Amino acid sequence: MSLRKTDWKDPMTPLKQFRAALSALLLGGFAAVGAASAQETPVSSPTDRFHPVVAPNGMVASQEAVATMVGLDILERGGNAVDAAIATGFAMAVTLPRAGNLGGGGFMMIHMAESRLSDALDYREKAPAAAHRDMFLGEDGEPDNQKSRFSGLAIGVPGTVAGFEAAYERHGSGELTWAQLVAPAIELAENGIEVTPDLSSSLASRAERLGKDPATAEIFYKPGLRPYSPGETLRQTDLARTLRLIAEKGSAGFYEGDVARKIADKVQEAGGGMTVEDLADYSPVWRQPVAGSYRGHEIVSMPPPSSGGAHIVQILNILEAYPLREFGANSADAIHVMAEAGRRAYADRSKYLGDPDFADIPVDGITSPYYAAELVRGIDRTMATASTAVSPGNPLPYESDETTHFSIVDRDGNAVSNTYTLNFLYGVGLTADGTGVLLNNELDDFSAKPGSPNAYGLIGGTANAVEGGKRPLSSMSPTLVFRDGELLLVTGSPGGSRIITTTLQIILNVIDHGMNIAEATAAPRVHHQWHPDEIRIEEGLSPDTIRRLEELGHKVVVKNTMGSTQSIMKVGDMLAGASDPRRRGSLTAGH
Repeated sequence: MSLRKTDWKDPMTPLKQFRAALSALLLGGFAAVGAASAQETPVSSPTDRFHPVVAPNGMVASQEAVATMVGLDILERGGNAVDAAIATGFAMAVTLPRAGNLGGGGFMMIHMAESRLSDALDYREKAPAAAHRDMFLGEDGEPDNQKSRFSGLAIGVPGTVAGFEAAYERHGSGELTWAQLVAPAIELAENGIEVTPDLSSSLASRAERLGKDPATAEIFYKPGLRPYSPGETLRQTDLARTLRLIAEKGSAGFYEGDVARKIADKVQEAGGGMTVEDLADYSPVWRQPVAGSYRGHEIVSMPPPSSGGAHIVQILNILEAYPLREFGANSADAIHVMAEAGRRAYADRSKYLGDPDFADIPVDGITSPYYAAELVRGIDRTMATASTAVSPGNPLPYESDETTHFSIVDRDGNAVSNTYTLNFLYGVGLTADGTGVLLNNELDDFSAKPGSPNAYGLIGGTANAVEGGKRPLSSMSPTLVFRDGELLLVTGSPGGSRIITTTLQIILNVIDHGMNIAEATAAPRVHHQWHPDEIRIEEGLSPDTIRRLEELGHKVVVKNTMGSTQSIMKVGDMLAGASDPRRRGSLTAGH
């Protein structure tokens, strides 16, 4: 769906006006920009089943409609893509509480068109200083999921606020003040948001877990743990006060003083060791992006402690040896080699990936085309390799579901690809009393014990062992794609261990299979992560394809849909965008 900027005058407009605009759109009151422009621009054709949103000047694609319009308003007021990303991110902390956040962290890829600079901002959560290697083990020496997922020990020092501030200071336009970027979120928290069917059902499904914390229950439920119904108003007055402090004082309003004390008190009350000193010491890190090439395109993505960029490039290096276009999208041959490539990449992930500030990560080796060629030699086109027969390779000689994503491109071609998270839906389920800040459970992403899987089935090694001040490994993969030095694609997704393969398939669908961005987004997805030894698929694959994969020796299982990609593609002088239809409430809008 799409709305032109003229349908959203200001983020301070009463929410009922926004609801009316959406209702009018759904009833046909506004022209669908993508459909109206498709025949005038080369972004889609009359034979395409899905059509993107199209706009000439700027675009925001996010998982939450109100936040999308907040970001679009910032672009219209003269802000750049980074300004819009900050406003969108703060708004999502209010409108998408299960994933948007102040109490979590993430990664942001930024491209500045004039300088042709691409920057990687790591604002991932960190383990408190008191964290130690065996803190998630039970008395029997085995991982204790209660400790790593639902206790105070699971909570990492949040990075979102400091990350947004760092992005603003380095790459903000200077046309809008920091306070102006936080203001829409304050308005939404203070005056309330309309509860959508998606939010209502999400809160209902997590009532038992969230209701255990009185501070969380007081915000998100009516007496008797009754979730708000669609159409009702949810106000978050404590969160509004916290946002006001951030608007007035910058990140110091969050990492120092009353808010920091209340966060530390809540973590300690829940059995964790976070202190106000841990919060005061937090800082984001600017890192060198991971870069690779694929069929004449440059891929630029997030480096460790994300595993996403390294393994997207690694898998693409492997797949470049195969004629995927000739195989056809989601054919048995294409899925077979994708699964074999994923199997080997995720095996390497289990051994080599972690926080580069604490371990030497062989990124150059993992992303080397020569290493990929070695892995290709071990792939049999006629038979699946059992995962028990695949172990981490040796890249060293080649050395020289809950998260949310949004993508933004402005009129000058500046771009932001941002993925951030609390980990599980609503994180650990605890709210720091009096702040409205939901806390993450990101430290489950560490390896509680080398060789043991985390909540997403991912196996990790000593490079990702728990340690004070360390950032846990992530699969978040905000990614930029360039062709002939010009921006082509901005994409990324939530999805835990499936983030890497979901983002990968957007790239393959565009480059190999010639899909427009809406088709690339809607196409059925597949996933293989070494262990468990299975190809996970969505509904929509042909029974013949599934049968052929099984004949090749694969175990194929149909499970829930994967990811929620938010993508923007540059086509000629136009921007074409698509929000994933797999999640309710997503919106791409342009002007």
